[in-house]
Amino acid sequence: MMNGPATSACRRLPGIEIINPGAVRGRVRSALFDFDGTLSLIREGWQGVMIPYFVEVLTATPDHEDATAIEAVVRDFVERLTGKQTIYQCIQLADEVRLRSGVPLDPLAYKHEYLRRLWERIADRVESLKTGAVDPSRYLLRGSRELLEALRDAGVTLYLASGTDLPYVLDEAAALGLDGFFPGRIYGALDEYRLFSKQMIIDRILQEHDLRGSELVVFGDGYVEIENGKGVDGLAVGVASDETHPGRLDLWKRQRLIAAGADIIIPDYGELSSLMHYLFTME
Repeated sequence: MMNGPATSACRRLPGIEIINPGAVRGRVRSALFDFDGTLSLIREGWQGVMIPYFVEVLTATPDHEDATAIEAVVRDFVERLTGKQTIYQCIQLADEVRLRSGVPLDPLAYKHEYLRRLWERIADRVESLKTGAVDPSRYLLRGSRELLEALRDAGVTLYLASGTDLPYVLDEAAALGLDGFFPGRIYGALDEYRLFSKQMIIDRILQEHDLRGSELVVFGDGYVEIENGKGVDGLAVGVASDETHPGRLDLWKRQRLIAAGADIIIPDYGELSSLMHYLFTME
């Protein structure tokens, strides 16, 4: 495989927006995927659960603003912390309660209540997948399975690391039929949140397999995995997926992913041949 700066021909690959033409390519041996929004659409609409719940909590504080101002505050920090473990949004919520003269709950209590409410929204989706009533493709980003198969067939070792709690990631990956692509290599958030981070997983991958950063590609729709991947000189694929309208580009995600250092931006994996060409060749 050849290495060197991308050419203008590469910049015209269908379905791919080249942000960093000088990215080192053609060396991929391992791939790390985020889960929600990157592969899975099961949790589409989670913001519509978290934001109203957090607004409800802050509205109950002694010195709260009006509902419009509170929602703006909540939306700002929820979006800013998207991609990190859910607990970090709950830690911020506790801080916001204190700022308004309230007495916060333990952030874990906020997280567990949010997860309970979210489960009410997505339980039917997971059950329909498990019973076979719904084809997994309905809750997969377009081309996900085909990409995973192509990478596996190319000898790439696949990893999954999510800010969602590990038991949910394991359960939902199995419901989607994706767990077989990541045997023993699925990671997720823990209540002891300091024991897990995507950075820790990336460091472990590089150390255990004696890899250079350029031999790792990271796929994600959040800034955390993109920043972490670029921090070790990996190749970063920004997946600016519109989860409400699959196939479209989410412009807010695109902007964040570019700021985080994404080498390319894609809406999904529909242009598989272009993506594999980008990852494995230098012409």
